[in-house]
Amino acid sequence: MPQLQKKQAKKERVRLMFNDIAHRYDFLNHFLSLGIDIQWRKKVKRYLKPFQPKEILDVATGTGDLAIELKKLNPDRIIGIDIAIEMLTVGNEKLSKKKISNIVLQQGDSENLKFNDETFDAVTVAFGVRNFENLNKGLAEMCRVMKKGGHVAILEFSKPKSFPFKQFYNFYFKYILPGFGKLISKHNDAYTYLPESVESFAEDVTFLKEMELAGFIEPKQRRLTFGVATLYTGSK
Repeated sequence: MPQLQKKQAKKERVRLMFNDIAHRYDFLNHFLSLGIDIQWRKKVKRYLKPFQPKEILDVATGTGDLAIELKKLNPDRIIGIDIAIEMLTVGNEKLSKKKISNIVLQQGDSENLKFNDETFDAVTVAFGVRNFENLNKGLAEMCRVMKKGGHVAILEFSKPKSFPFKQFYNFYFKYILPGFGKLISKHNDAYTYLPESVESFAEDVTFLKEMELAGFIEPKQRRLTFGVATLYTGSK
């Protein structure tokens, strides 16, 4: 029971936190990453382009930035889900301004997807898997709703390993980013949670093994921008 309460507390913390910072989230993402997050999403699009997915699910879609980038692949439909309703509200405002009709954003739990087996040609996540309460369950759900022959692309923060970038990054991530994030978002916890969640996230071979356990085959990883982020890919 204590473990269950701990997990419930984490999910609720994440939901409330992202609801609170929703209207500053996009600005902070671009500002604090120096705009590099935009290029990372383009790499997800380039990875999926040869497969020409027609039905795409974007898990933990937030304000829909990755879903909007993936629209350039000309799919029939993209569904984005997130537990934070305020993030989806901001996302829907962007879709309305851009007059995009084939992206649907809806509230949903990544660990209990309300879709039939083998519905999507591709499933994506950008900076969301480290927030899953049960990583294996979330990944297994993504695999379940993906068609055989489909492809998964998971973009997540990681920890640089090479000197001197590792030292610079650790200082920025632990001391500079939380201060700026708090100042702009007016939220005490959001940008303290970010380095904490990245630090505790099981990356590299450990995460690739989690992908295999969830049912994905031939998982691979590609480190981006000196290892600040990693693109994990696989198929079914």
